[in-house]
Amino acid sequence: MASTKSIITALLLVVTMSSMILEARQLLQTTTQPNFPGIPTLPKPTALPPLPSIPTLPQASLPPLPTTIPSLPKLTMPPLLPFPTNIPTLNIPPLPAITSLPNIPTSIPTTFPSIPFLTPPPSSTSSP
Repeated sequence: MASTKSIITALLLVVTMSSMILEARQLLQTTTQPNFPGIPTLPKPTALPPLPSIPTLPQASLPPLPTTIPSLPKLTMPPLLPFPTNIPTLNIPPLPAITSLPNIPTSIPTTFPSIPFLTPPPSSTSSP
């Protein structure tokens, strides 16, 4: 059922596209140009009216700037609190003495363990 619907839809699409192609070909083969209305001529611009003059603004009167910089008042700081003379001490237990160091290998191994997905497959040919 669904396949027949898709076949019918595909056939309708093909028929529609082919009719569009035929109509486009027919339009391209016509030699007469369509009659478009002419472009109307626009009237010539006239001289622009003069711009209005900028009105004069009233001048504000400002007081004169002071010539000396006023000084800031001196601030007095309160006395500092006395520094405490008895500093508490912390009792930290001593660290345990190191008796032995772990064994460090002196040589680097020449063979490494193989990782299955990084190793090549075994050879299928046998040697005589």
